[in-house]
Amino acid sequence: MPERLRFLPAGSDSFLVELDDLETTLTLLDGLLAARPEGVRELVPAARTVMIRFDPLVTNRAALAAFVSRMDLSQRSARQGETFDIPVTYDGEDLGDVAEFLGWSVAELIRRHTEATYTVAFTGFAPGFAYMTCDDPAFDVPRRKSPRVRIPAGSVAIAGKFGGIYPTDSPGGWQLLGTTPLRMWDTARARAALLAPGDRVRFRNIAKGATVPAPMHMPPADTAPPAEGLCVIRADRPALYQDLGRPGRADQGVSESGALDRASLREANLCVGNSREVPAVEITFGGFAVRADRPVTLAVTGAPCPLVIRTADGCDVPAPFARPFALDAGDELTLGAPSEGMRSYLALRGGFIVNRVLDSASTDTLAKIGPPPIAAGDVLVPAGEPASAVDPDRPAPERLPRAEEAVTLDVVLGPRTDWFTDKGVEMLLSQDWQVTAESSRVGMRLSGSAPLERRDAAELPSEGTALGSIQVPHSGQPVLFLADHPLTGGYPVIGVVAAYHLDLAGQIPIGALIRFNSIAAFDPHVKEIDR
Repeated sequence: MPERLRFLPAGSDSFLVELDDLETTLTLLDGLLAARPEGVRELVPAARTVMIRFDPLVTNRAALAAFVSRMDLSQRSARQGETFDIPVTYDGEDLGDVAEFLGWSVAELIRRHTEATYTVAFTGFAPGFAYMTCDDPAFDVPRRKSPRVRIPAGSVAIAGKFGGIYPTDSPGGWQLLGTTPLRMWDTARARAALLAPGDRVRFRNIAKGATVPAPMHMPPADTAPPAEGLCVIRADRPALYQDLGRPGRADQGVSESGALDRASLREANLCVGNSREVPAVEITFGGFAVRADRPVTLAVTGAPCPLVIRTADGCDVPAPFARPFALDAGDELTLGAPSEGMRSYLALRGGFIVNRVLDSASTDTLAKIGPPPIAAGDVLVPAGEPASAVDPDRPAPERLPRAEEAVTLDVVLGPRTDWFTDKGVEMLLSQDWQVTAESSRVGMRLSGSAPLERRDAAELPSEGTALGSIQVPHSGQPVLFLADHPLTGGYPVIGVVAAYHLDLAGQIPIGALIRFNSIAAFDPHVKEIDR
């Protein structure tokens, strides 16, 4: 029987390989892991797709598609793992709606859910989130028409033919059945993710006597002396440590994260003589101030905000933007609201002492990985790492968007452009989309006068999503994924912002308008291979 492969564009440096079923998909994944082609940066498996992210300086979509087409997928992969009993309190908001959709009572729904066995097929969406197949075929329900902005950690949910447990508070569109007190992701464990591909899960009803394992004992933290350095005296909004992120961690369900405007992060470090990848502080819309307890050299780039130094004797002195400057002991630096853009980057010559998680100091707000947000009263501790000379002659920064201005972003259509009508695609490219106040580092929620029209309301099996994906829920109002986006999603992606406009996208403020410009027609490639 011939294998049918579809190769679907997903931005400047990614594409999806779509296959007939989950078994073939996992077989392709295992084959690619065993013989990884040169230039492949990341593999993200899902229900019927594998997303391949590659280095465009080393390879390209055509070469990798040819490689995949030559692979033998006739010998299916077999995976085995541990068995876990997961205690559940069946108190989910969607319990009644799911029971009604399936034609059952709530009691029948709970009974069948606890009698079923789930098997972990793959991980994604967020660290510790396991997509599980069920041996009861009746469990097949659509996602919510509009995703929730926040789903609590530990929520037990179903969508399509999959079950899952949300490891952290996050947005999501799955149907909620209940909650479990178990932690799905815990970096204190030897294996941070509780569940891995091949593991089996049985849900147990706490109301009927299911027991909850005792929490792991954590040794008391060492008492450390008070930190010294730059004391944060104002933080209107939590600031975050950011670097270039965690590339290549998709196998653990971990997205890359990192600074939303990487060019500005690099520029801040170059100003003060640091290496480009040294962590800096990402400050959203100003309202941030620090007091130095020693002489330091700093630079601020990104969104241009007024910089004022109040000296120890009470004088206010302006500091240069996008240029290095010095503070003496006792000086205070205040960042006002930027006139354009959204995020500023504060770099310290020699860097900061920051705890790294999975080789990065970035804070991933969706996955809850990395250092905690920076608040008033915290101390930014200088690392004193070697640095080269400061550079006071950096190029002038480019102008950034202002609220209510229109910004054009280039997009590559795909991978699911054909899920939308011609009118829907036309509306994506012809109307202005306003950035709403619900936007975050996970993604920008957009609002347009006309929603994007789909060809049908079919459910899309969860699949990999690239940075810059324009995902469209049933409401037809798109979400533009930013650095902390989920690795996988279950709503169709109509296009992906071109790589060279991703930094710009991270600086578009709430209230601004976005216009999408297609730079490449939707170009899927289908190949049938006799096995």
